[in-house]
Amino acid sequence: MSAALEQVNDRDKVQIVWRSFQLAPEEGHVPGPTAAEAMAGWWGDQAPARIARVQALGAAEGLELNLHLARPVNTFDAHRLCHLAAARGLADQMMERLLRAYHTEGLNVADPRVLRRLAGAAGLADAEVDALLAGDDYSEEVRADRRRAAEYGITGVPSLVIDGGPPVSGVQPPAELRRLLEHGLTTGVPHQS
Repeated sequence: MSAALEQVNDRDKVQIVWRSFQLAPEEGHVPGPTAAEAMAGWWGDQAPARIARVQALGAAEGLELNLHLARPVNTFDAHRLCHLAAARGLADQMMERLLRAYHTEGLNVADPRVLRRLAGAAGLADAEVDALLAGDDYSEEVRADRRRAAEYGITGVPSLVIDGGPPVSGVQPPAELRRLLEHGLTTGVPHQS
């Protein structure tokens, strides 16, 4: 997405809104099988090719996606933290740190200690992060995003909703994402959901 956005004409007209989506809300806070193992369960014989495609698209953009290290966990608190970051104008920074921690470093993004460290690196104040993790702030916002995704028929991530249109996969080459965004600019103000 970053590479696509760098090439979009009228970039200042593109508004990105990060939305919460839990792939596995029933997961616990203790990591289990890796993402690659989970994908094999979802996609069967197609899993190796689909995983290779995701990794190749990432590598082409300089992203190291270690799906053999990433372990799905309950991301509810991580999503609440993203809402706090958005309220402070730090959504992109928080998402970058969470995604790198999960996909590249294989960190447990359900662990409060990991979340505190990542939030601090994104620029959030320790006291605010501690209060969020101890309470239920932004819980309803995460649930509302889940309902919104269901209304759109979204079942996986990354998914993009551009100017209220139908969701599309975010796992596409930057040139195609750029084309989609620029098409959205001709019909309205595109955004990511």
